[in-house]
Amino acid sequence: MTGTRSQADPAAGAERRKTARVRWAAGAAVALALLFAWAAAVASAQEDGSAPRAAGAPAPDSADAGFARDMAVHHQQAVEMSFIVRDRTEDEDVRRLAYDIANTQANQRGMLLGWLDLWGLPKVAAGDEPPMAWMGGGSGGDGGHEQGGHHPDGGSDGVLMAGMASHAELERLARLDGRQAEVFFLQLMTDHHKGGVAMAEACASRCAVPVEKRLALGMVEGQQSELGLMRDMLAERGAKPRG
Repeated sequence: MTGTRSQADPAAGAERRKTARVRWAAGAAVALALLFAWAAAVASAQEDGSAPRAAGAPAPDSADAGFARDMAVHHQQAVEMSFIVRDRTEDEDVRRLAYDIANTQANQRGMLLGWLDLWGLPKVAAGDEPPMAWMGGGSGGDGGHEQGGHHPDGGSDGVLMAGMASHAELERLARLDGRQAEVFFLQLMTDHHKGGVAMAEACASRCAVPVEKRLALGMVEGQQSELGLMRDMLAERGAKPRG
């Protein structure tokens, strides 16, 4: 198995990744601080009897709850793909990107699930409510597989939401090595980020909880930055995004 060295300026690429990591870290720190402050306020109200449990929490069918549930699932697959490619290539640029994505999205997933716990809401939608219904446009959304012509029904072979990879695609990624694994990972993660950006933009406009809207805006900024980076990395490998 062999890695693929970047043909671009290493210093410029490293600076871009450093800037993206700093932005994510700063955004996560602010969001966590706001979350803890909000949790403390709710806990205080519960202790002095001035408010019932989960007072002021969003409704189970709200955009806030739907985004938290769906993005937690979406993020989990990004973490899974990142761990897969880590073991399929020796290229340090791809491995570093995969680490950044896994670390960031695992932390954000924990925050989203923590909010659902704090609000006293289930982590799984009730009944037969389809994923992304809170966006008002069905499960297709914008970006990702449907935009690129993959899995047009939005639900075949494990594809629950826009941008998510199918079971077959994950299995293929796990079989590839070196340059082929790098290219396929970057293509899959590009689709994944496009779907994630569409969801985060929808929360930024529809969600009511300020800290969640702030996190969603941070996701948009960070993932758009990574989309540019992945486009450059694909070009360095003689490839391009799908669709």
